[in-house]
Amino acid sequence: MSYSGYQELLVKKQGKILLIEFNNPKKKNALNGIAYAELGRVLREVNEDEDITIVVFTGTGDYFTAGNDLSQGSTDAGNDMMAYLKKSNDTFREMVLGFINCQKLIVSLVNGPAIGIGATIVGLSDLAWCAEQAYFLTPFTKLGLVPEGGSSYLLPLILGRSKATEMLLLNEKLSATDAYNFNLVSRIFKTDELKSVIWPKLEEYSRFPPNSMREGKRLIRENFLANLLHANDAECKQLLKCFQGDEFVQAIIDFASRKSKL
Repeated sequence: MSYSGYQELLVKKQGKILLIEFNNPKKKNALNGIAYAELGRVLREVNEDEDITIVVFTGTGDYFTAGNDLSQGSTDAGNDMMAYLKKSNDTFREMVLGFINCQKLIVSLVNGPAIGIGATIVGLSDLAWCAEQAYFLTPFTKLGLVPEGGSSYLLPLILGRSKATEMLLLNEKLSATDAYNFNLVSRIFKTDELKSVIWPKLEEYSRFPPNSMREGKRLIRENFLANLLHANDAECKQLLKCFQGDEFVQAIIDFASRKSKL
């Protein structure tokens, strides 16, 4: 299968691994509507690719991803803001479903800060390793929003309720060491280990029997799949309401004001 026509992602096959890189370094790999649609598309496509056993996500440059591109929106909405918000919300929901329904092993190789959806993608992954300089931040309440990407279910499950509350509601940053200690990632690597240690290990994993990998993943997620699907639906429903709320509108105004002063 050939993966072509992507604008916001770099997608390439490396043996039995599909490498997907967030590729917007001028904006710290922030994700816009096109990127969300492309993520959903590539995760659907890879399910049909029998050559691939592992999907690896990482970022170009210094960031994994800075999360949602807050500079998009008003210029893209046209005359019907409500229709634009609903379409954007539907695209986001389908993107998260792409992660949930992916039959391949998803690995997040977190090369730098993972903010917002960047952090929740790590939670959606089957395996996550991070660089020493990485950190994780979910500033949803500062933006007048709620948890997204299944994080209202996954992060309490992974981190425990108290630490998840610090992250999701109180905007506390999680360092690489804390992410390891609280089981969000299972390995911390040095950048100079990528070629000598990390990629050889992933290539070794990719050669494991594919049916065994696929069915093993299915059994692991079977125990929480229904709860995760419910969380995604509930989050997206509430997010659509938040997008129309005063708190979010004020957060965007404040963001635009800060940018204009730079």
